[in-house]
Amino acid sequence: MAERPAGRAPFLVSPIRSVRFRLLAIALLPTLVLLPLFLGVTIARWSAKFDDVLKAKVNGDLTIAHQYMARILENTGEKIDALGRSAIYRDVIATGNSGALAVLLEEKRAGLGLDFLHVVDRNGRVVAAAPSGASPIADPREPVLSAALGGEALTAIDIFAEDQLGAISPALAERARLPLIATPNAVPTDRETETRGMVVYSAAPAPSLAGNGALVGGILLNQNLVFIDTINDLVYRSASLPEGSQGTATLFLDDVRISTNVRLFENRRALGTRVSAAVREAVLGEGQVWLDSAFVVNDWYISAYEPIVDSHGKRVGMLYVGFLERPFFEAKYVTLVTILGAFLLVALASVPLFLRWAGSIFRPLEHMTETIARVEAGELGARTALPASGDEISRVALHLDHLLDLVQQRDRQLRSWNDELNARVAARTEDLEDANRQLEATTRQLIMSEKLAAIGEITAGVAHEINNPIAVMQGNLEVLRSLLGEHANIATTEIRLIDEQISRIHLIVTKLLQFAKPEEYAGYADRQEVAVVVSDCLPLVKHLLKRGEIEVSRSDTATMSVLMNRTELQQVIINLMVNALHAMPDGGELRISTLDQVRDDVRGVCIRVSDTGRGMTPEVAARIFDPFFTTKRQQGTGLGLSISQTLVTRQGGSIEVESAPDAGTTFTIWLPAA
Repeated sequence: MAERPAGRAPFLVSPIRSVRFRLLAIALLPTLVLLPLFLGVTIARWSAKFDDVLKAKVNGDLTIAHQYMARILENTGEKIDALGRSAIYRDVIATGNSGALAVLLEEKRAGLGLDFLHVVDRNGRVVAAAPSGASPIADPREPVLSAALGGEALTAIDIFAEDQLGAISPALAERARLPLIATPNAVPTDRETETRGMVVYSAAPAPSLAGNGALVGGILLNQNLVFIDTINDLVYRSASLPEGSQGTATLFLDDVRISTNVRLFENRRALGTRVSAAVREAVLGEGQVWLDSAFVVNDWYISAYEPIVDSHGKRVGMLYVGFLERPFFEAKYVTLVTILGAFLLVALASVPLFLRWAGSIFRPLEHMTETIARVEAGELGARTALPASGDEISRVALHLDHLLDLVQQRDRQLRSWNDELNARVAARTEDLEDANRQLEATTRQLIMSEKLAAIGEITAGVAHEINNPIAVMQGNLEVLRSLLGEHANIATTEIRLIDEQISRIHLIVTKLLQFAKPEEYAGYADRQEVAVVVSDCLPLVKHLLKRGEIEVSRSDTATMSVLMNRTELQQVIINLMVNALHAMPDGGELRISTLDQVRDDVRGVCIRVSDTGRGMTPEVAARIFDPFFTTKRQQGTGLGLSISQTLVTRQGGSIEVESAPDAGTTFTIWLPAA
């Protein structure tokens, strides 16, 4: 038996790192951990969405109820205003007979479905009223009546005191009276009876027996069951809710139910009950719309409450709609229980199968692990001796038995060969990459030189041939304008467009010549303060800055001057600004900075133009200085950056670009100091 090499511990595996543990984890983790976690997150999200859908539905129901109530106010105002403008009303007023006026008012009150209707003079004094025998109190300072006496019809919800209702009709006062019923969670109160009335109060300017005045009418909403049942029928039509649920609607005066189809008992409506303190504070106290679950009288409802505001702008009541919560949540819980039950059944059926499959894998692997541990302990003759079953694990075991004979003697030799081979490959690879880079650079230079030489020869000839017709066209255009005289105004736009396009052709030709023969267009070079030149360029692109939401930021720390023609330097900077603005069609930030910088022991000035636009891919960035290359398919010649590079390099400088998709672009110009 050979001895174990010194310094090496036996091959031991901790329980946590064992193949058995890992395979069991792999088998059970998806079913017992990941799947429940995913299921829990999905159920929680679905539950939240379920609740949001219920709130969205009740909000839509409240919108319908609100629109119906707004329509009641509008119809009431239109009816009273139409009566005041009608011929029959004006004919009765013209007779000056108060008795005939009272008869007409009673007839129209009943016909229009109003609870009261009366006429006031310009001072707010009631001159005729219906129902007969009524002696209503009219306050001309009230917003509704004041607006009508001022010549403008107005309809609003207003609260009438008991004496006001009694003066109109004792029956209205009696209908408004409701005994308050103690309600859990409501705000404590010492009141025992609600005597006020919520009235759809409308007034329109109309003649009275004493000159100009107003026609005033209204509908008492207290115990107006037709009104509230109509809302309920509109919002919750047949089959609009699942079986077992029911819709309800309520009108509140302050926090008291004055008209509702919510049942206190089977045949008794919950009139006189009150809303909870939480809802009252949110809706009446803070003016919010309540969209949530709420306990209504004797059960939970998905509820929506909105404040009702009177003519003074004061919150005086609430409009409520809702539907029974229980059927929805029963369906929700049944669904959740079904999902959980299905998961448990799947888990119970699949876990034993996963464990069996895992066992067929980790048992042979554990045997191989034991064999390796025995070899590590010094028993070099140990082998797995697993039967050949034809699967991957049995083949691995056979190979392991074979390799155990060779691994020790060949390991050191293989490591030596590997290190030597890696060193040689790395050296050869580096040499080959350097040679390839030099070859590619030389090839690009040759191609560009040949291209520029050909472009220079072609451009000079083409420019000469184009400039001659341009000059003839411009001259004849001036002659044509002179010959036409005042008649030229008829075609001012067309002549201007021709002139602009000729100028554009001339500009393109000039750019081509400037690119092809830059030495012939080189201007007079002079010392330039870079920050001053940048400041002069900004007004020239001001129209492009206004077109989009572009923010300009500057940083000028350069202290040295550069030697360059001012017009050429402006041309380079403006071209970079325009390209940056075109890269930000939806707005962004244009950053311009100048700073001193030393390169290769040469002092100089750096100009950086950066944008937050869409950026460029590495392939595009590698070609942007090529002549005639452009990404603007509808505009541009592709010469701007190429000319800019020529102008900068001619002065001994350089221009570079840094860009990435969706990360903006930065152009850096470096010029030697003067």
